[in-house]
Formats: sequence, structure tokens, C-alpha cells
Amino acid sequence: MSKVVLKGFIIVPEADLDAVKQELINHKRLTLEEQGCLVFNVVENSDNPLRFDVYEEFLDKASFEYHQQRVKASYWGEVTRNVERYYEIVE
Repeated sequence: MSKVVLKGFIIVPEADLDAVKQELINHKRLTLEEQGCLVFNVVENSDNPLRFDVYEEFLDKASFEYHQQRVKASYWGEVTRNVERYYEIVE
């Protein structure tokens, strides 16, 4: 099995920024508690407050896919439904 790495960024609509920033704390905690999550960083970009740089590492494809499914059904999935996602996934 090989590690899965996701890297890139999201652009958050200004109208959703406060909700995203508030829920990000919980989202990070829940993700880091997931079995197979090795690294999870989502950081607000210092040059653009609407951009959040994302870097994730998961032990394998199964743990990455579990994370993706959990997120879709979570409150984070709801508050980020309008964000633009720019990701590269390497397996």
C-alpha cells in the first residue's frame, strides 16, 4: 500500500469566511483523530485571507477515501460547499 498525499489550496467566498474559520478548528481535530491520517495542515494564506493552503498525508487509499466520505457528510462539508478547490492528489 502506498501513502496518499493531497496538496493545494481552497478559495473561500468572503460571505463564508467566518463560518469556515470557526469550523476549521473542529475539522482539523476530527481529521487528525482519523485512523490513517499522518499529516493534516490547512493554513490561511498570509497574502490572501480568502485562500487556505492545504497539505494532507494518509497512510493508504482506504484511509484517504474514508476521510473524503466523512468530510462530505460533516458540518465542514456543509460550510465549505461554496469554496473553490485546487488540489493535486498523489498516490
